[in-house]
Amino acid sequence: QPKCPAAFPPQEHNIETPHGVLHVTLHGTRTTRRPAILTFHDVGLDNKSCFSPLFKFEEMQEIVKNFTLIHVDAPGQEEGAAPYPASYQYPSMDAIAEMIPSVLQFFNFRTVIGVGVGVGAYVLSKFAMANPDSVEGLVLVNIDPDARGWIDWAAQKLSSVTSSLTEQIMSHLFSQEELSSNSDLVQSHRERISKASNLVNIELLWKTYNSRRDLNIDRSSSFKCPVMLVVGDQAPYEEAAVECNSKMDPTTTSFLKMADAGGLPQLTQPAKLTEAFKYFIQGMGYMASSCMTRLSRSRTTSLSSSYSMEGSRSRSRTLSQGSQGGQMPPSPSQTMEVSC
Repeated sequence: QPKCPAAFPPQEHNIETPHGVLHVTLHGTRTTRRPAILTFHDVGLDNKSCFSPLFKFEEMQEIVKNFTLIHVDAPGQEEGAAPYPASYQYPSMDAIAEMIPSVLQFFNFRTVIGVGVGVGAYVLSKFAMANPDSVEGLVLVNIDPDARGWIDWAAQKLSSVTSSLTEQIMSHLFSQEELSSNSDLVQSHRERISKASNLVNIELLWKTYNSRRDLNIDRSSSFKCPVMLVVGDQAPYEEAAVECNSKMDPTTTSFLKMADAGGLPQLTQPAKLTEAFKYFIQGMGYMASSCMTRLSRSRTTSLSSSYSMEGSRSRSRTLSQGSQGGQMPPSPSQTMEVSC
């Protein structure tokens, strides 16, 4: 796996915000001519366990060398974080979203492209709604925009009696198929979470996420930037992501539903996600087509084999359509969902 260039080793920072300190890792040249790519992880993960395989993936290096990466850890979730005392009042999901502007100010970035998974997708959606001028694009993996209904709440109460915190989080991160197959990936995450020195902090984030409010997505006003929704077709949040897509503006939304993918497609399908992300960035007018020749050549063959187009029941645009600028391959006239 490629390492960071020696000239730009990752920089770790603890950044003061109005709601407490955030641990943030910056990779790259810190050039502010382009937006930074800002990531936010899911519960039970930190920036490394959630995003390292994706951003170290060989094909992703084309993107990484063109952008600064800012990985944000939710409060108390970074590797080796000290457990919070029993009296600690953990910030709400809204408050966590309100911490992100401090990160942009600290690094002097005016805009970002957000990449969030699960809890991180919710936080970055909140941030983008409150700060539309700061977000040029959003990639939301496993988004669940709704508050928990009372039936979900009752089920959660029951499962907290019958299953451990680790198992609750595992069934949030992985599909039932993945949990029953008990792959190396599943085993390593179960062990890492159950033995985490900051497990009490993980529980605080989990409880906060489960008391989240509705995002209240409205097609005409919620997001001012292009959005790519990503979910595995067997993922725990597949239905939630489909419902979210139905509420979004179809002219600025791409929906990538990955076939045979479970809960964490950025770990299990980095090649497909990287390709989709490249087209998304190109559609925003970044990374001219000269960088993309190999990808474009391979696309003509891969489209027939790995993408199935489902036009009739879907309303979002294909990944091949740009929102503005960017030299995109010709796109079909009708809008479609892309499954791959």
